[in-house]
Amino acid sequence: MTRHLRSLLDLSAEEVDHLLDLAAKVKKDPADYSAKLAGKSVAMIFAKPSTRTRVSFEVGLRQLGANPLFLPAGGATGLQLNRGESNHDTAKVMSRFVNAIVIRTFAQAQVEELAEHGTIPVVNALTDVYHPCQALADMLTMREHFGTTKGQTLVYVGPGNNVTSSLMLAGPRGGFDIVCGCPDDLPPDPKVLALAQAEAEKAGTKVTVESDPIKAVAGAKVIYTDTWVSMGQEDEAKALIARLEPYRVTNELMNAADDDAVLMHCLPAHRGEEVTAEVIDGPRSIVFDEAENRLHAQKALMLLLMGGASWS
Repeated sequence: MTRHLRSLLDLSAEEVDHLLDLAAKVKKDPADYSAKLAGKSVAMIFAKPSTRTRVSFEVGLRQLGANPLFLPAGGATGLQLNRGESNHDTAKVMSRFVNAIVIRTFAQAQVEELAEHGTIPVVNALTDVYHPCQALADMLTMREHFGTTKGQTLVYVGPGNNVTSSLMLAGPRGGFDIVCGCPDDLPPDPKVLALAQAEAEKAGTKVTVESDPIKAVAGAKVIYTDTWVSMGQEDEAKALIARLEPYRVTNELMNAADDDAVLMHCLPAHRGEEVTAEVIDGPRSIVFDEAENRLHAQKALMLLLMGGASWS
């Protein structure tokens, strides 16, 4: 059966554990995996600009022996998707040419349709709804720093977005609590919140929302933030920054959390907006360990989806 990563809903808690175990092994002994995907090709369809996602996937796939094909989906030199070719036809054609698709795009529906109509693994490298690869790297980073994800509390501070949604789904899978420190008028996706809360109840964890940032971070082991102005929101930048000023991660906010609390940020960061320079560049920041772990978590994911490693 072809497996996908459309969102973390495609992985059970046990599978996430297994993937993170593999990611740790890949990180420790990369040479052991250098030919596991030899002879295989991966279409990397990118409709959005990218730094970490493109580089980590391209480098990671090459380190596994695969051939990544970077395929911009826009502009005069982009794929025919830019001229209206259907997701159905793209999925059918790509399934004849390559062994997997990695896609960074706007609509979650595009990821779903490629997975539905193709016969190869499809990986969501970011949509407006989810960012599952980031959440896998986040869990790997928490494991490294705390020894386990279980029993921790991660507090996301800022506007609800695709990262918030993936973190909410990560909590029940990693055995940790999630608090969404979001303004009332910029909440997490209500459908994802309801789904995550139902999963959390079964898993014995919690997913909650708290609009007061100081109250939200009480007891937090991880304070997590993201850029306030997402791609496509540039016209709203001034208003968003003014509205979100109370949610800036400062030393004061860090000191309201657990004594051992660390900062995580999926990057890119805007010092002076969502986080101060003294915090992100200070001793409690693990954001660059987190960024590196995109490489290792995604290598483990691609090994599992493309037959270079077993799910059991």
